[in-house]
Amino acid sequence: MSPRLLRALLPPVSLVLILAVIFLIQPRAMSYLGLNLMLNLALPIALATIAQLCVITVNDLDLSIGAFVSLVACVGATLLPTTPLLGTGVLLALIAVYAGLGALIHWRDLPSIVVTLGMSFVWLGLAVLLLPSPGGSAPGWLSGLVKLKTPLVPFAILASAALALLVHLFLMRSSVGVVLRGAGGNAQALRRAGWSLLRVKIAMYALAGFFGVLSGLCLVGLTTSADANIALRYTLLSIAGVILGGGEFTGGRVSPVGAVIGALTLTLAGSLLSFLRISPDWQIGAQGAILIVVLALRALVNQTERRMA
Repeated sequence: MSPRLLRALLPPVSLVLILAVIFLIQPRAMSYLGLNLMLNLALPIALATIAQLCVITVNDLDLSIGAFVSLVACVGATLLPTTPLLGTGVLLALIAVYAGLGALIHWRDLPSIVVTLGMSFVWLGLAVLLLPSPGGSAPGWLSGLVKLKTPLVPFAILASAALALLVHLFLMRSSVGVVLRGAGGNAQALRRAGWSLLRVKIAMYALAGFFGVLSGLCLVGLTTSADANIALRYTLLSIAGVILGGGEFTGGRVSPVGAVIGALTLTLAGSLLSFLRISPDWQIGAQGAILIVVLALRALVNQTERRMA
C-alpha cells in the first residue's frame, strides 16, 4: 500500500476506530437514536471546519471563526425571529465584512493570525452587545430544518456527507476550484497566468463567512437559543478538523471530505470520553492527545513517502 493511500485512509480509519470503541463500550449507541445523540452537534462543527478550510487553502489561518459563529447564533436567536429582513441583512453584511478582511490582509500584506485574532474580539463584543445573557429563540422553520428526522440515517450524517461532497466537487474538481487552490499552492504562477490574487482571497474569505453563517444558524436551530460564548471552542476544533482530515497549513493542500470526517471524529471523541467517564475538565486535553496521535501517524506516513520518492 502506497504512503499516499495510507495518508488518505488515516481520517476514515480514525473515525471507524473511535466508532468501534464507542460501540464496544456502549452497544446501545449502535442505533439510529444513539448516532443521532452523539452526532447531534456535528453539522455546525463540520460547517465551521469547512469555513476554516477555505482560509487555510490560501495559506492563512482564521482565529476568529468561533467568535463569528457565536455572533451569527446571537443574530439568529434575536433578530431573525422578530425582524427577518433585518436579520438577513445583518448576516449578509457579516459575510461582506469577512470578504473585506481577505482584501485587507492581501492589500496590506498583514498576518492573517493577527487580523483574525483582533476580529475575534470584535465579533465577541458585538455578540455580547446583542445578547448580554444566554437566551433568545430560534425561528421555527430553522429548528424544523436542522432537526429533520430522516429515515434510516440521522440527518446530521446525511447533511455532513452532502456538505463534504459538494465542497469536494467545487474545490477539488472544478476549474474554479483549481484556481482557488492555486493561490495557496503557487501564487506566483497564478499571478503570471493573469489571475487576480486579490479576487481569490476575497472569494475564499467570503466563502468562509458564508459557511460560518450556516454554522451559526445550524447551531442556534439545534440549541433553540444562543449565547455570546456558545461556539468559541469552534476555532480550535475547526483547525484540528482540517489538519486531522489531511490538510496542510501551507501549499493549498486541503481535503474537504477529510475535513468533514475530521470534524465528525472530534465530535465522536467527545462522546467517547464521556462514555469513559473522563471528567469534562480533562476532555479537552484528551481530545488534544487523540489529535497528536493521529498527526504523529500522518507524519510517519509522510516521512516514509519522502524516503520512497
